[in-house]
Amino acid sequence: MVGLIDCNNFFVSCERVYSPRLRAPRPVVVLSNNDGCAVAISNEAKALGIKRGDPFFKIEHLCRRHNVAVVSGNHRMYGDLSARVMATIGELVPEISIYSIDECFIDLGARSDSAQLEKLGRDIVCRVRRNTGIPSSLGIAPTMTLAKVAARFAKKYAGYRSVCIIDSEEKRRKALSLTALSDIWGIGRRLSRRLVPMGYNNALQFADIASEEVGRTFNINLERTHSELNGIPSISIDSENEPRRKQMCSTRSFGHSVTDFATLESAMAAFACIIGRKLREQGSCAVVLGAFIQTNSFRDDEPQYSNSCQIRLEEPTSDTMRLTAAAQACLRQIFRRGYAYKRAGIHVHEIVSEEAVQGSLFITQDERARRQRIMSVIDEINRRSRSHDKVYVGSYAPLSGLVRRERDNRSLTPPDIDIIRPF
Repeated sequence: MVGLIDCNNFFVSCERVYSPRLRAPRPVVVLSNNDGCAVAISNEAKALGIKRGDPFFKIEHLCRRHNVAVVSGNHRMYGDLSARVMATIGELVPEISIYSIDECFIDLGARSDSAQLEKLGRDIVCRVRRNTGIPSSLGIAPTMTLAKVAARFAKKYAGYRSVCIIDSEEKRRKALSLTALSDIWGIGRRLSRRLVPMGYNNALQFADIASEEVGRTFNINLERTHSELNGIPSISIDSENEPRRKQMCSTRSFGHSVTDFATLESAMAAFACIIGRKLREQGSCAVVLGAFIQTNSFRDDEPQYSNSCQIRLEEPTSDTMRLTAAAQACLRQIFRRGYAYKRAGIHVHEIVSEEAVQGSLFITQDERARRQRIMSVIDEINRRSRSHDKVYVGSYAPLSGLVRRERDNRSLTPPDIDIIRPF
């Protein structure tokens, strides 16, 4: 049996842990970077008609009318609480596979007794709530896709008391008959628009298709989803076998427009720190790095400019210092004075395993090993301090400070809307 633990309204729940005045029944909305749109909403805010992804200027009148607490997102805090949630779960089960910041799969082994599974499930949910303050829902089923379905029922219906188990054919068919195709993991809204005209209006109708017909009509991914919906495991829970990411990017929209080269140079260093850390975490190196800058396309009263540049690195690397030097070299080629830049970022692609790196003749093995030791020490210090920027490259300046200073200096909304700042 496999379990999926999903934290309820995770960003909102994190804010409520540290700000008791945000707790129910008060509606809460968490905004994206630079307070552009709603990325998380409480159940009370959903009842007002606010949807995730709504631009803030469109829901501003609802927030004012119904005393909605509008929160600037604090993603570092969310990451810390997520780590605490996952650590708590890891203490109770033998294997955990983190799927996203607020979801993880757990391996429940060969347990088949419903009472035993329910007891374990309630222990996990209660322990997470007690240790972190985050409410969660747990779905248990023979496959990962069915576990996602069960978790959705556990979250939606209070009668399950946060734990839903699909452990029989009757429960499987009943759950799938009540689930839209667009809510199935691996199908979603885009594919459901193709499947519904073919006569598959819910998940059960799709699951009842003959396996041979699925193989002839659909691709391998839908074939696996079909098997999973029928209780046949086709997706591995082993996170170690997940493929490495083939490209990565790190971008940011600034709190206010940036005109000077030095600030953009610091931003590129910050992006390179993020990319370097992610590369080292998955044991990879990048071959090509690119950078871009652009002005605010919504400001018709300002001159517009955007440009990008990419270079092939001397050798594949995850060294933050080499990535920073490359990103800043790109910036020097594309930067133009006289423009107010709103967004910038870097991306890397042609990512290879660090075990398959072919070294450059102009970089000695001793120098390469020394750089690797430096990066290992930096990562270890940052890991122990539970911070990504306790130790960083000298030209790096944390971008969060730039954004927060701007937030403190401007009025995001009328005073009668309660804006809670990240700390």
